[in-house]
Amino acid sequence: MADKKAFYLTTTLPYVNADPHIGFALEIVHADVQARFHALTGEDVFFNTGTDEHGAKIHRKAVEEGKAPQAYVDEYAAKFRGLKDKLNLYPEIHFIRTTDAKHKAAAQEFWQRCLAKGDIYKKNYQIRYCVGCELEKTDSDLVDGHCPLHPNLEIELIDEENYFFKFSNYSQKLLDFYKEKPDFVVPSFRFNEIIKFTEEGLQDFSISRLKEKMPWGVAVPNDEGHVMYVWFDALVDYISTIDWPQDEQSFKKWWIETGGVVQFAGKDQIRQQAAMWQAMLMSAGLTPSKQIVIHGFINVGGQKMSKSLGNVIDPYAIVGEYGVDPLRYYLARHISPFEDSDFSMEKFKEAYNANLANGLGNLVSRIMKLAEDNLEAGTRPAAAGFPNEYIEAIKKYELNKAMDHIWSRVGVLDERITREAPYKLVKTDKEAAQKIIFEMTQELYLIGRMLNPFMPETSEKIKDAIVANKKPENLFARKD
Repeated sequence: MADKKAFYLTTTLPYVNADPHIGFALEIVHADVQARFHALTGEDVFFNTGTDEHGAKIHRKAVEEGKAPQAYVDEYAAKFRGLKDKLNLYPEIHFIRTTDAKHKAAAQEFWQRCLAKGDIYKKNYQIRYCVGCELEKTDSDLVDGHCPLHPNLEIELIDEENYFFKFSNYSQKLLDFYKEKPDFVVPSFRFNEIIKFTEEGLQDFSISRLKEKMPWGVAVPNDEGHVMYVWFDALVDYISTIDWPQDEQSFKKWWIETGGVVQFAGKDQIRQQAAMWQAMLMSAGLTPSKQIVIHGFINVGGQKMSKSLGNVIDPYAIVGEYGVDPLRYYLARHISPFEDSDFSMEKFKEAYNANLANGLGNLVSRIMKLAEDNLEAGTRPAAAGFPNEYIEAIKKYELNKAMDHIWSRVGVLDERITREAPYKLVKTDKEAAQKIIFEMTQELYLIGRMLNPFMPETSEKIKDAIVANKKPENLFARKD
């Protein structure tokens, strides 16, 4: 039997300076849908996530809480690891921490390769710096003297000697690569942003911090006075998680033969993911990523989520009240895959009642009650192939369109029950009614299979009910 085709995808690694929120839940659920879909269609999937645990922001939070940095990151990493169960993620998901010994070793080897290429040098510099982004900021990046993503933080001035990466060496190489890979960044308007940024000329960026000022980081090889800048360290996780450089076979399978990793990231990380990381890979003599999928932000009442505003949405709380599949449903269907979207519990509850409790849940109950009363056990429908419209939508990362296709079939099936009324027809023509009911279970079975990447628990309950020829317990209790 031939080896399965390999597929490798990853989320970004969230900083462990706060509890998981709905924004990262969006990213990891959207990636999880892809992982489950590719596995469902017969591919061998490596799905990576984890935690980014170094840098000034985390060091300061640990000091604020009176904890050793390692103890602090251990506590928060456990919360992010808990998302696997809370969000019912792909069972074989891999979880990398940037404090893992194998990651530190990989980051240091990566540094050595870039150094050997001549792309790392030392210099004195002055910059304005946003610790929230862990990035240098120029005048054009600021609004009223503040970072627009972290307006509550003061911009800091850094004046010291650091190591730098020769990003400027890679402007043309990146532009040539972008031209060769017209679908490298999805959606296209985000790709246009990074192309324009690169065309304007790339500036070398700092890749170290003085250890005496910020000791929490991966040690720079052969220089005890410096630790790696958090972005340089963290980006290497995409290859350290597949055991680069120790395991050549693993790297070949998941990076070379797949054409690289498919990366999911937020719109605030396009520069780091689509330009900085790709230049770093080129410097280290490695091929670039396969594709980068950029999503927007989830806002609340038109405002960015913020602890100071008290509008942070806790995915754990939603799962606790409604269950995991309703949250997965909402993030896949009602949150744009690419644009910013607004979230409110009122909208969530409305969609839950209309489309799950009164929609899908009610449909399953009606059909399976008819089947239980009128079909013999063992009349399991054959699995049908997935519709092209559904497949193409998922492959284009347009999960909302794939979900709309499923719900259009839910609507058609619901209308058929009303129009053909098999519950009446069975009294006068049982055979004709049975044929209709069986065809409805066939369609419901397909709907259940299509729901698998999106709502795996619900998918299994539907398929189990059909196999058992029995009306299931209420899938979604109405919320008043």
